[in-house]
Amino acid sequence: MNCDNEVHNEFLMGNEAIALGALYNGVSFVSGYPGTPSTEILETIAKRKDESVYAEWSVNEKAALECAAGASFAGARTLVTMKQVGLNVASDPLMSLAYVGIKGGMVVVSADDPGPISSQTEQDTRTFAKFAKIPVFDPSSPEEAYEMMKDAYELSEKYATPVLLRPTTRVCHGCSSMMIPSVISTRVAPGGFVKDPRFTIFPRLSYLSHINIEKRNFLLQDELSEYARNHFTGSGPKGIVTGGISYAYVCDVLGISSHKLMKISTPHPFPDRLARSFLEGLSEVIVIEELDPVIENELLRICGAHHLPVKIFGKLTGHVQSAGENNVESVRKVLDLFLSGKETEKMLSPSLPSLPVRPPVLCAGCPHRASFYAVKQAAKGKKSVFSGDIGCYTLGNAMPLDMVDTCLCMGAGITIASGLSHIEPDVKHFAFIGDSTFFASGITGIINAVYNNADITLLVLDNSTTAMTGHQPHPGTGKTINGDIATKISISAILCSIGVKKVFSVDPLDQEEAILAVSEAMKIKGVSAVIFESPCIAVAQPKPSYFVTTSLCIGCKKCIRELGCPAMSFDQNKAHIDPSFCYGCGICARLCKTSAISIPGGKDI
Repeated sequence: MNCDNEVHNEFLMGNEAIALGALYNGVSFVSGYPGTPSTEILETIAKRKDESVYAEWSVNEKAALECAAGASFAGARTLVTMKQVGLNVASDPLMSLAYVGIKGGMVVVSADDPGPISSQTEQDTRTFAKFAKIPVFDPSSPEEAYEMMKDAYELSEKYATPVLLRPTTRVCHGCSSMMIPSVISTRVAPGGFVKDPRFTIFPRLSYLSHINIEKRNFLLQDELSEYARNHFTGSGPKGIVTGGISYAYVCDVLGISSHKLMKISTPHPFPDRLARSFLEGLSEVIVIEELDPVIENELLRICGAHHLPVKIFGKLTGHVQSAGENNVESVRKVLDLFLSGKETEKMLSPSLPSLPVRPPVLCAGCPHRASFYAVKQAAKGKKSVFSGDIGCYTLGNAMPLDMVDTCLCMGAGITIASGLSHIEPDVKHFAFIGDSTFFASGITGIINAVYNNADITLLVLDNSTTAMTGHQPHPGTGKTINGDIATKISISAILCSIGVKKVFSVDPLDQEEAILAVSEAMKIKGVSAVIFESPCIAVAQPKPSYFVTTSLCIGCKKCIRELGCPAMSFDQNKAHIDPSFCYGCGICARLCKTSAISIPGGKDI
């Protein structure tokens, strides 16, 4: 896509920059599944696109990638967005698509989350790229992420391959001022689908494709050695190699320096020729990267293959931390040790007291707290296992609720509970899942449970949104990312249609009804379900705050001890409700045996 010559300055988040990079480079089809830190990419596309661009929240990452593959086969440039664990869900089509190839350029953004800050794992998309045998770009800043979109699309179409873009959390959520085009010119229409046997994967064709992929990646090693964003500067007997956001940290530490520094922007295929040139004359090299020792392993391979007498230090030698995020201070310590402190100024942080631990909790007024409490009361005294899932409700594991015994990955609460039920038939097994996760990856598991006669009770926490990642719509909300009205798919109807024996739908804030529904569902042999329907406080109008009549409060702490609501505290042997936190759910009032917690409208007295 050609852009108007005029440009303007905009202050953009990295995810916004990636979205605009796609729009200004002719993307026609965008799909994805919400997952921090990638979510804002597709949301920005939806806000900034015109009618010629199609965008959707797909039900999961596999569906998103397969839909984009269809659009690419018709010649459209496509973008697929997800976080690193979502790449696992999309891996089935991605692995095959690497062999089949594409027509219109395809960029798959897999946002990594070192830390992890909001993820189950610290997996590294660079390693996945090598596994899938496809190129990966590793931006070091929002500006570079924006500019790399053009390079990624061009490489994708040149070699008819999907290309991965791997921004990390600090690139996705970092902000920068950058110059971007003011006008998007008319997009060139895709050429349309032309029947071709290569679009049908078949063992013999896959074998031939594999040969071609290996040849292509060998050629790419040379081509990427000439890529301007792979480069090195400086001189000396010691070298520093880095990539991604770690490059920014290294530059912050070194400042204006003559140290020999190489930046790797395409970790796979690796720019071998450039790396060999960099290694000439060096005695030692330190590799600073996040997560897997991807660059380090490549340098070791090159040194071994070419008998280069260079010592490579990094994660494998214990000189760089093996897990978690890097930052300026951690990089400074690594470089100070490596460079013996002679040429970098030491700026050691003063000794500071440790910050207090502040674990995440369910929001005040969250309906999930009421759902967990209802199940806990119904199951009291019974031998039970509570299998959890990925979402806000994972926080139900914390005390005092303590209602999540297992949590593996999206949708696994149902299947883990099913497996447990076949081994421990004398135990009551519950499976919690959210409404968005149910559509994303829960349906398969519940069908499997019904088909194989598992004895479980499914608990769907339906808060009418995808709360954990920023309140995106899903098939049960009745609207799309573009705000269009869509068919509202009923979870209850799905469960009934696949043979769940009994489905209860209740409001968890009505504790008596909710506890009764769970009690009845527990009695049913086979698969039963309770759907707790109450909207997230972020999408519902808050009710007036509850208050405590201190003269009636006996200081038993039951409300605090059993609910753990962050709006509640204890002062001078009396419970207290902070009106700025309280959303008026009323669960505490129903719990109080002395009626000290009262209806909305007053103040503590």
